[in-house]
Amino acid sequence: MPRWLRLTLLITSSATLLLVAVALTAVHLLLQPERITAVLQTQARAAGLELNLASPATPALFPRPALELQGITLSAQGASMPILLAARGTLALTWRTLLGRETVISQMAIDSPRVDLDALQSWLGRLPTGPASAPTQIPRIDAGVRITRGSLVRGNELLLGEVELETGQLAANQPFPLTISAKDAQGIPTQLRLSLTPSIKGGALQLDNISLRLSHSTTLTLQLAGEARWRGGADASALLAGKLDHADSGQYVTAIELIPANENTSLMLALKLDGPDNHADLRLPPLALADWWAQLDHDDGPTLAVPPGSGQAQIARIETGNITIEGLTIQANSDVPASAASAAAPAPSKAAPAKAAPAKPVPAKPDPVSTSP
Repeated sequence: MPRWLRLTLLITSSATLLLVAVALTAVHLLLQPERITAVLQTQARAAGLELNLASPATPALFPRPALELQGITLSAQGASMPILLAARGTLALTWRTLLGRETVISQMAIDSPRVDLDALQSWLGRLPTGPASAPTQIPRIDAGVRITRGSLVRGNELLLGEVELETGQLAANQPFPLTISAKDAQGIPTQLRLSLTPSIKGGALQLDNISLRLSHSTTLTLQLAGEARWRGGADASALLAGKLDHADSGQYVTAIELIPANENTSLMLALKLDGPDNHADLRLPPLALADWWAQLDHDDGPTLAVPPGSGQAQIARIETGNITIEGLTIQANSDVPASAASAAAPAPSKAAPAKAAPAKPVPAKPDPVSTSP
């Protein structure tokens, strides 16, 4: 190789290395990773959380300005069990941040997060409670969120694996998309796609153009559309209607309505389902229903009690886990009219719940039920 060519290559490579070093130094100075990390930790403390990193955040320039976070741990203050553990995270920044303007995060990406449900519930239970009121404005979140290879656990028990989540930006009067996919402990895939447009109208939080699609494995798909409104506390209303497709049993007309509380009744959830061999017209108090559901998974063992609410239902077959229930008929508080298909079913005999529970309307005994593992 001619000497002049060797000198040219040496000078060019040296200049390139120098430019890269200068660029990295400038990026570090402009992005100020220590300051941004401190801001994130301050925001976490304001929510009663502690954010720790295994090593200081490092800046990156390509393919866009970003801060790389390694070994993320998020815990409730004073707790021994972390809520979230993640291998790494990335805060993608806008180019104007690199030019010395305000710090704007365009996307937050988290790789391989592990969320412990018990630790999360413990932190939520310690949050202060008080009368809830509807927000006066929609908080603007310019950063979308992306989670890959996540998992949801309870202690050492895997609840959901291969969790993938992606959202868009949140802003008033703009569509907000959310997509979640995961697999349960048996490896069965589930996916949720949700889109809505939030706004503040008449002192209430309004959610318009709600579109929801939930699929489980290849056998069940639920599609709903509608709107919702919240004025604060239990003054909430919603109406979602659509269809449920089951590969084995057919298609069902489905409607879910949230009825706001008043001086005489609590917040109620009305559920209607009408299709081949399955009909339901039920009213359920969602808060009491959540307590009832929690008792089925109690640490001391499940408490078998009749779910709260009123209405009628005829269900040909239910499969959950290793339990199969066939020929289930429910009738409680005949004040809720049954659908035309439900009215033709024979009236069941009376019976008490399987285990003592807080006083609720005593439902009729179901028709013969067979269970098989």
